[in-house]
Amino acid sequence: MGDSTLLGSLRLSGSIFLDAEFSAPWCIKAQVTPDDCGPFTPPPRYIIAYHYLIAGHCFVSVEGIPSFQAYGGDIVVLPRNDPHILSSALDLPPVCPEQFLLPAGDGGLTRLVYGEGGERTSLLCGFLGHNMKRSPIIALLPRALKLSVEEGSSAGWIRNLFQFAANELATGRRQSPTMLAKIAELMFTETVQQYAAAQTDQSEAWIAGLRDPLVARALELLHGQLARHWTTDQLAREVGLSRSAFADRFVRALGEAPMGYLLRHRLEQAATRLLESSDCIAQIAFDIGYESEGAFSRAFRREYGLPPATWRRSKRH
Repeated sequence: MGDSTLLGSLRLSGSIFLDAEFSAPWCIKAQVTPDDCGPFTPPPRYIIAYHYLIAGHCFVSVEGIPSFQAYGGDIVVLPRNDPHILSSALDLPPVCPEQFLLPAGDGGLTRLVYGEGGERTSLLCGFLGHNMKRSPIIALLPRALKLSVEEGSSAGWIRNLFQFAANELATGRRQSPTMLAKIAELMFTETVQQYAAAQTDQSEAWIAGLRDPLVARALELLHGQLARHWTTDQLAREVGLSRSAFADRFVRALGEAPMGYLLRHRLEQAATRLLESSDCIAQIAFDIGYESEGAFSRAFRREYGLPPATWRRSKRH
């Protein structure tokens, strides 16, 4: 599959930010905010939320998809950070959890303790951040996924690492959030792989885009050689298809033409560089495949509404 290169292009960062303890009956509204991310990393433009259930069980409800249950050891991932409801039973009225938060101690996590004293559920809430506006990985994932820790090649390691981290966090050790960011990257990769492996409908865009070895190979080439002066003809030759067959296959998979996808991805990578580095505009333009700063600036302004330098200043204030 071609998803490892694509996942790498997201440049994920993140951490665990909340240790939650519930007792039935309970029901909360949930969504990760930039304020949740702030103590651990510069607030990302886009957030992947997740919950690791240490013990107990809960229902997960997201608008537009059926509610489902998760159990101790499961990880629930929300690739686009959709608002959601976590509860001990369906049809309970949700509350906003902020009033039940307990401040973090030295090196520990903020705690949430809520419920009426019945069956207990413990979970860790975390996030992964990225700055890629149109990632094909994120676009093709459903609103919520559940990673079963009993399945997949890395699942056992994920379970053991999260459990170790949970034990570390219980003692307030400061290194745990940094470690958890790396564990969460592994977790998200495994979630994507499990989801892709479960798809059997050959009409699904996910199958066409990431299971089609030729489209996946083209995406790997584009992401791996971003500055190369690609054309659709060159990509088609690289993957062994005619131009028309390749272009049709690519559009069916990702909903846009190869060069349109490349343009958007280059500009997204440029935006990340503008935010995260002090590199000059000309160097960024050259590194993503533009021969002149002027051409890059015009393309960037069409996509983001401002010239690169102005956009960078606006985001840093």
